[in-house]
Amino acid sequence: MNNHELIVSGIHLELTPSLKTFVREKAERLFRHEERIVRIRVELECDSKEAVSSRFKAKGHVVIQGPEMNAIVQADECHKAVSLLVDKLDRMLQRRHQLHRVKRNHPHPIELTDALPKAS
Repeated sequence: MNNHELIVSGIHLELTPSLKTFVREKAERLFRHEERIVRIRVELECDSKEAVSSRFKAKGHVVIQGPEMNAIVQADECHKAVSLLVDKLDRMLQRRHQLHRVKRNHPHPIELTDALPKAS
């Protein structure tokens, strides 16, 4: 990675090297799609008191030029939660890119209510 930063942390969950590698490989897709990402923080949480279908929670926080993006997904296994999280963040980045492109290509006129001062 160039100047991008990926932070992976576990809450009530031991991060294995294979899990860290899996998160890094998945997050690499986000860095390829959007070069303005400064940092991605992924938090993986296991709550044994939750129902089996929502036991693992993955939280993603993307620091990018402009407003930051956050996403949370739940799944029955950790790898699945990471995949769902990366898919969700990818959709969010695509939507953000689409909105910026539309705004850039379709400028709208503004109305000035006050008279402009005359240059002397």
